[in-house]
Amino acid sequence: MDKITVFIALTGIAVLLQAGVLVAIYMAMRKSSARIEAIATEIKTKVLPTVEQAQALLTDVRPKIQVIADNLQESTTVMRTQVQRIDATVNDVVDRARLQVIRADELLSRTLDRVEQTSDMVHKTVISPVRQLSGLMQGITVGLEFLFGSRGRRNGGSREERRPVPQDEMFI
Repeated sequence: MDKITVFIALTGIAVLLQAGVLVAIYMAMRKSSARIEAIATEIKTKVLPTVEQAQALLTDVRPKIQVIADNLQESTTVMRTQVQRIDATVNDVVDRARLQVIRADELLSRTLDRVEQTSDMVHKTVISPVRQLSGLMQGITVGLEFLFGSRGRRNGGSREERRPVPQDEMFI
């Protein structure tokens, strides 16, 4: 055999092998294509209706969500205004309370000063003269007791016990 015949035979076998591989690839592609078509059909029948329902739901819910957002914004604005009013009121009340505490402190200080002044005045005008008078009365009493007590001893009489005279018990 000659070399050309062997070469042609080998080339023929190689071409047949390539044709077989191409047929096998074609068959595999056909099976894969059938499977992909089946999956695509299943997706269309199951997933697309769900997506459409979700889109319809979003379309229905979007205005409601917008209303909720608007209401929330309005409520926040009203609440902020009310909080500012309450803050101003509380600050006013605190300021007034502070002023009243200062006034009460001043009133109490003045009252205590007047009570102290009155106490000093009473001490000077009442208690001191009463003490002086009491001392004078004690002196007179002791003098009279001495005078009358001496006579009693001369006459043989018993000496009377001296009675205590309250000194400062009249005023406390």
